[in-house]
Amino acid sequence: MIQSMTGYGKVSVIFNEKKINVEIKSLNSKAMDISTRISSIYREKEIEIRKIISDKLERGKVDFNLWVDKGDASNAASINAELVSDYYKQISSISTKYGIPEPDDWFSCLLRMPDVTAKTEDEELSDEEWSVVRNAVNEAIDKLVDFRKQEGAALQKKFTEKIDNIRQLLASIEPYERSRVEKIKERIIESLKSLPEVIYDSNRLEQELIYYIEKLDISEEKQRLTNHLSYFMQTMEEGHSQGKKLGFIAQEMGREINTTGSKSNNAEMQNIVVMMKDELEQIKEQVLNVM
Repeated sequence: MIQSMTGYGKVSVIFNEKKINVEIKSLNSKAMDISTRISSIYREKEIEIRKIISDKLERGKVDFNLWVDKGDASNAASINAELVSDYYKQISSISTKYGIPEPDDWFSCLLRMPDVTAKTEDEELSDEEWSVVRNAVNEAIDKLVDFRKQEGAALQKKFTEKIDNIRQLLASIEPYERSRVEKIKERIIESLKSLPEVIYDSNRLEQELIYYIEKLDISEEKQRLTNHLSYFMQTMEEGHSQGKKLGFIAQEMGREINTTGSKSNNAEMQNIVVMMKDELEQIKEQVLNVM
């Protein structure tokens, strides 16, 4: 069964009174393209996280986000009181020395000075916490894969409908194909009869007609297109990493449909070819989302 490259997964876990969140989403891409935003405490594990993602997802443009929600008290920034006092003394001294007015709002002024406020980042990642986080990462990826499978099933249903439509349209060409030969033959003979001064060899005419009609024959194109339709259906059942292969098959289907259109020489047949092209274009658009 095929999978879509579009997916989403999110998991939240609690460890030591802090909420750890893992969010991952993916879109279609020709290769694996991973972007990460990881909380500083887990940044040392980024390479391992990227490997887990690559092994499980294979293809797609992936956005990964790992962050921590803490309580207000633990998340608050600390104020360096000694540094505030030092800045106050320096600013007062400069104001007196150069006659510059002191700030109206000392508190706001001092809090804007460099390094006055800072969040404490003294946590170290323990093996126990990393085990919890790694499990959450795997669970979020598994949810994304489940999402991809659901989207893939919907795509496969849509592709099946489109392939069946092309098959039916291809079958509907046959009556026009048979009558087309007779119409071409009649039209050429009638044109010759309208020219009484022209004398022609009926045997030679028959040979030329056969040669001309053979050039317009679409039997091979129909057979190859039928084979491609079957191969497309078969490939969808082979596994989930078949997007590129399905794209190549769709290109081959397009070649046979285009050749059929160029050989049609019949309004009804050409209308059917246009409808087949429309069905195929919808397949080509969606096959870009297949992994």
